[in-house]
Amino acid sequence: MTIEIDNLRIRFGEREVVKGVSFQVEEGGSFGIVGESGSGKSTVLRAMAGLNTSWLGRIAFNGEDAPQHRTPDFFRKVQMVFQDPYGSLHPRQTIDRILSELPLVHRMGDIDRRIASALSDVALPQSARFRYPHQLSGGQRQRVAIARALIAEPKILLLDEPTSALDVSVQAEILNLLSDLRAERKLTYVMVSHNLGVIAHLCTRVGVMIDGQMVEQLTADDLRHGNVSHPHTRELRRLSVEFEEAEPV
Repeated sequence: MTIEIDNLRIRFGEREVVKGVSFQVEEGGSFGIVGESGSGKSTVLRAMAGLNTSWLGRIAFNGEDAPQHRTPDFFRKVQMVFQDPYGSLHPRQTIDRILSELPLVHRMGDIDRRIASALSDVALPQSARFRYPHQLSGGQRQRVAIARALIAEPKILLLDEPTSALDVSVQAEILNLLSDLRAERKLTYVMVSHNLGVIAHLCTRVGVMIDGQMVEQLTADDLRHGNVSHPHTRELRRLSVEFEEAEPV
């Protein structure tokens, strides 16, 4: 599915927190939004996901304008993976129960097979199915969160800092998993992060945000080679300790 965001504006009370953001993502593409805390990047993602229904402008998927209140069919096609895997998984439910929720809501058949397949897709053992979130590591919990998103067979994944709560050694594993899944399933990604290295690892194109505005759009290769035009992009690149270690997309 393609994505079109045109002149997106979002207010919280009297304060405008997203100020006319526009970008496009081709089908099967990956677009990263990078910026410091408070830049508005996660607010853009939540509006795209249908979690924030108060916005102006245009959000379109495959050329069709998205209504502010989304349909159940939308939530099968567009899924979100959150920053904190422990906070996003119900602590008193087994992984089996967590993974069965979406298929039950959407009346999808063959739930047992879907759960087993989802665990396999994210390289988790089948024994994880009957554990609770606190019995898994942080990386395993994020794999469960990704499996939960995949079980609906979506076309788009919206990724909100999916590795920021993880140890550095685990971050690369999750990024590589996400990269493999995108290629295998021809998924379209939009990911937000404050870390240029993470963005450059997974995304081919990048939008840089500051104070609610997207001040620059460029390729990940341009970022790596320092071909940037906006001072804020240059400063983010300078401050990103891990950026120079980012692997090519």
